[in-house]
Amino acid sequence: MLVTTSTHLEGYKITQHLGIIRGITVRSRGIGGSFVGGLQTVFGGRNSIYTELCETAREEAYELMMQHAQQHGANAVINMRYDANEVIQGVTEVLAYGTAVVVEKIG
Repeated sequence: MLVTTSTHLEGYKITQHLGIIRGITVRSRGIGGSFVGGLQTVFGGRNSIYTELCETAREEAYELMMQHAQQHGANAVINMRYDANEVIQGVTEVLAYGTAVVVEKIG
């Protein structure tokens, strides 16, 4: 599966647009993670607890998006983006989305 943030793939011809696909996950911090993350915030610098939480959420949303694209018969996703919103305090939604397409290699 090819994925790009661009509206086209260099060296490929889009033969079919299959529509918007997405992967969504909702994550929250556990009590232990909140405590340690809060301590890291007090001392400043890179916050590894929250960085790991964000990376895990993005990875999960990305994988769900890829599954959705495959279900639609796509072999590529163009114009891929992420979005995140806080649903309630401490609970965050992460969305990965793009346009599912079928592409053929040129030449």
